[in-house]
Amino acid sequence: MDKGYEKERFESLSIKSTVIKKFRKYSKSISKSNSMTLLLMVEFFERNELYPEDDLKPNLMQTENRIKKRINALIAIIKDIEKNQTKPTLAMLQSLFEGSEPKQKLILAKSFEELEKERLNKEVNVRFKEKSESDFKNDSEDLNN
Repeated sequence: MDKGYEKERFESLSIKSTVIKKFRKYSKSISKSNSMTLLLMVEFFERNELYPEDDLKPNLMQTENRIKKRINALIAIIKDIEKNQTKPTLAMLQSLFEGSEPKQKLILAKSFEELEKERLNKEVNVRFKEKSESDFKNDSEDLNN
């Protein structure tokens, strides 16, 4: 039974037999009664201010263009955040760990991948220097013992 419409009585409509067969098949496909299917269809047209004769293609194209503009605006916002917030913050953090002043013009011009490669190269060089001075003494003492 249709919720909210249990006490209402039924009326009849004169509809062509081929149309009613198609309508009943559609009602079964969405698992609704004939009355609820018809009500949903009418409410859909009213809510979206559509008429059965309307061509939806121009409306869909306008909607698609609005969505594309919004996506492009979001991309621009993300790029601006990356340029004005993320890269300078990364440069400041790196300068704190390295103990030097940030070179903002150089860092802003470089990509994140380039900065990461430079950082890794510096770490490797520091490790090699540390190993070359102290570890060789320890290694030679171990060999002598």
